[in-house]
Amino acid sequence: MKLDHASSKPLHVQAEEILRKLIESEEYKNGKFLPNEVDLSERLNISRNTLRQAINKLVFEGLLIRKKGVGTKVAQKGIVGGVKNWLSFSQEMKMLGIEIRNFELHISWKKPSEEICNFFNIDPEHAVKCIVLERVRGKKEYPFVYFISYFNPKIPLTGEEDFTRPLYELLEKDYGIIVKTSKEKISASLAGERIAEKLDIKTTDPILIRERFVYDVNQVPIEYNIGYYRADSFTYTIEAER
Repeated sequence: MKLDHASSKPLHVQAEEILRKLIESEEYKNGKFLPNEVDLSERLNISRNTLRQAINKLVFEGLLIRKKGVGTKVAQKGIVGGVKNWLSFSQEMKMLGIEIRNFELHISWKKPSEEICNFFNIDPEHAVKCIVLERVRGKKEYPFVYFISYFNPKIPLTGEEDFTRPLYELLEKDYGIIVKTSKEKISASLAGERIAEKLDIKTTDPILIRERFVYDVNQVPIEYNIGYYRADSFTYTIEAER
């Protein structure tokens, strides 16, 4: 935990980098309190104001939780999504070091709604059924997301594919489809009976709804995906630059 005072890199940025490593360490990653600010600033040989700059950044990102009169603790690792880390669910979980369990997996053929037809540029009156993939996924201990994916009926999916494989890897290796762009909408709601049953929560518990509109490298619409997340297990981050 040493900073280079001769470096051109600002001290608060160096402190932030050290704190990020601390957050990921086995000792702290499950929600342990950090040393108090006085001790930590002395160990880093920086002022408390400089230390607070680093801590404030990590609090804003949801990595640390500050409790007045108590201290600053590491937020227990949840699911982090955002516009700067457009990844498949499997890639997101691998990046976070979370081992995923499939609680449910269903394949069906359904006629898409008018909204989904519009996304796939299909005439609703002449729409054919498309493959729908439904999955309940989570940690070993409990499920935290219920996904429903509709696929463009022009993709020659049969329903016999191994959908336990990473989805976008399957599309690329089996059908030569390389996904590139995801446009997303985030909203909040109460779980309701159906989602509560899937995620093992109360009907009045909050959930986050994440709609993804996925396109390939040629901007052809590939997948309409809607995910229902337990609000206590998902954080969505947005970083904007001016």
